Amino acid sequence: MRRVFLNGMLAAIVVAASPTPIVMAAQQAGSAMQVGGVTSQPIGHYEFCKRNRHECRGTGKTTAAPRVTEFGWSVVKEVNETVNLSVLPMTDYEIHGREEFWSYPDVVGDCEDYVLLKRAMLVERGFSVSDLLITVVRKPNGEGHAVLTLRTADGDFVLDNLSDSVRVWTETPYTYLKRQASFHAGRWVDIENGDDLMVGSIPD
Repeated sequence: MRRVFLNGMLAAIVVAASPTPIVMAAQQAGSAMQVGGVTSQPIGHYEFCKRNRHECRGTGKTTAAPRVTEFGWSVVKEVNETVNLSVLPMTDYEIHGREEFWSYPDVVGDCEDYVLLKRAMLVERGFSVSDLLITVVRKPNGEGHAVLTLRTADGDFVLDNLSDSVRVWTETPYTYLKRQASFHAGRWVDIENGDDLMVGSIPD
């Protein structure tokens, strides 16, 4: 019965009959990010994977991005807003006394902690890990930042702790550097319109 329920929920989330306003914006703005080869994994994610190996496995194949329904978009927006409102922004150093410590937030968290929680909540609601990709970007001021990329058949969208709006990636102010590979949650790939990394990474 649970399998039938989950399959029904997944179908409700990833099959759409007509474009929603957010999808129409994506269709006007551009397509998905162009990714390149495997690159270095952020040190914080590497250490997170050592503590949580079950969250950093390969999927075994590359799948096509899904088409998200209107209900699916309501779930995405709800999760983005809920996490942004429930977690107080605080740096890793303030929380843990060290930089680049990625973890699930309780009441406080750094940018990547917001991403981890949003990703987990969306997986629980029926989205695939292959379509929820932690992404490293650079802000206009040069500071490193992490957002969650949602892959869809209509383009890539960004969930960001600095905005309650789910936006097409091309409509954000960031330079996109690299993200998790859709075929393996423990590997990362370059974003081909990217630049040099601004956060700590383990060597290639």
